Amino acid sequence: MWPPSGTRAGRAIRTRCAPPRWPWPPEPTASPPTCARTAANISDADIDALAATCRKRGRPLNFEMAVTAEMEAIALAHLPHAACLVPERREEVTTEGGLDVVRGHNTITPLVQKLAAAGIRVSCFIDADLAQVAASHAAGAQVVELHTGAYCQAVRERSPDARRLLENLKAAAREAHRLGLEVHAGHGIDYETVKPIAAIPELMELNIGHFLIGEAIFIGLGPAIQRMRALMDEARAPANSTTEFAKSLAK
Repeated sequence: MWPPSGTRAGRAIRTRCAPPRWPWPPEPTASPPTCARTAANISDADIDALAATCRKRGRPLNFEMAVTAEMEAIALAHLPHAACLVPERREEVTTEGGLDVVRGHNTITPLVQKLAAAGIRVSCFIDADLAQVAASHAAGAQVVELHTGAYCQAVRERSPDARRLLENLKAAAREAHRLGLEVHAGHGIDYETVKPIAAIPELMELNIGHFLIGEAIFIGLGPAIQRMRALMDEARAPANSTTEFAKSLAK
């Protein structure tokens, strides 16, 4: 069984050695990320090893974690640069939906406050819903990460819902930015879906892991990341930003 069921971290935490921030406008010397996000659950020993590696290389360690007392203790012990709060069920392989901050504010708000007091930058992984954006802001989060999975799936299925789902992402990003939150997005993004998402001007970061690791099996991790980054940069070019969604549906 993996992750080992007897480890605390294996039950409810994902960790990433974060790449450089996505500079915008892109600087001529900006390089592609050198460390991809890990999208699988890991063990306590893995966290220790990753923390040491990130310190050695001068890179921030970011946690993706469930809202539990157990995970709170792990985060406060390791003091990552940032922690993204996600919903999590033991049987799931990856995060399947956004955190319900509206219903869970009595539990989430104290955790956000404790992590922030320890100097950890807190993000809430939420669906593209204005009520969830407002609740994340009220809870004290500094960042929201918008769940892009439904949109990406709709594009792959050529569903007419794709247009509405993209508009929801845009509206949520605008509202989050208006409230002073930094806006990230992730889940299910691939080469076909990245450009319409990256074209959303309020987005500061995209979290893409599973697809890049799968693509790396065929072309290598460096080329996979470089191609994704090139598509992101193309989407932010002013002449291209208004046409990417139509192109994605026409394929």
